[in-house]
Amino acid sequence: MPLVITAILPIVLLLSLGAVLRRRVVPADAFWRGLERLTYYVFTPALFVGSIAVADLSAVPALPLAASVGAPIVAVAGLVLPLRRLLRIDGPALTSLLQGSVRINTYVGLVFASAMHGSPGVAVFALATAVLVPLVNVICVSVLAVHGARTGAGPRPRGGILCELALNPLILSCAAGLALNLGGLRLPEFLTSLLGMLAGPAIACGTLIAGASIVLRMRRQDLLPIAVASVLRLLAVPLGAALLAAQLGVSGVAYGVVVIISSVPTAPSAAVLAARLGGDVRLMAAITGVQTLLAAGTIPLVLHWTT
Repeated sequence: MPLVITAILPIVLLLSLGAVLRRRVVPADAFWRGLERLTYYVFTPALFVGSIAVADLSAVPALPLAASVGAPIVAVAGLVLPLRRLLRIDGPALTSLLQGSVRINTYVGLVFASAMHGSPGVAVFALATAVLVPLVNVICVSVLAVHGARTGAGPRPRGGILCELALNPLILSCAAGLALNLGGLRLPEFLTSLLGMLAGPAIACGTLIAGASIVLRMRRQDLLPIAVASVLRLLAVPLGAALLAAQLGVSGVAYGVVVIISSVPTAPSAAVLAARLGGDVRLMAAITGVQTLLAAGTIPLVLHWTT
């Protein structure tokens, strides 16, 4: 528990710094969009490639790991869809409720995986991300296609969901790291050093971006969907994942990573997807902001309960 607290304090401070910078120092949306793209396409992939390439993957139970992080997401998605009538929400609001229940903030999870398990934790976290990113995107895009407003605020994805997944930088970087690791290949020293330098800003920049994206504007009718999404995302999914992982024999670093990646809040990119495909952007932003704040307390609590 002291290690969890030690890991949480830098996150809270970085999130707060990101929020202050966005509102007081660098309010330009273009800056934060550029920083997010740089982190998503360069810094985080460099971290994933470098970590997986040198990790000892022989002790990682690949199928139990994939089942432990994926099955709770599928179960929660199946639970959310019938809630539209019960909560009396429209289709776009349902898509935001779904995204708020299943989408993950990779950057917040990386901070915990690195702080608690070091480089091996980052490598296993990257592998778990390679499972969840395609799964979550297929679920969210499919539901948005059915229940989203027919006139989204932006262009529809070109080439369809399969094309987007095939070009996803997180998935590609995991594949590259795995190819290097399983092939027994070693990068030249200058490339290893370059990857290390590029990977350095990934965690700090990602957390600053998460803090800058916090929005707490909401209406009274938003409270119930926000509460439902937060309980599912921050409590039901991680507790279900921990229980399943224990039943499947996942242990050590892999078990810790299963709990961490399942405990993170919804990613700010959910609002971007909502805008593109006709979701409820305002509700999505409110869910993301509330969950990001709540996660500072729920992640250590879940880790305390499950480890």
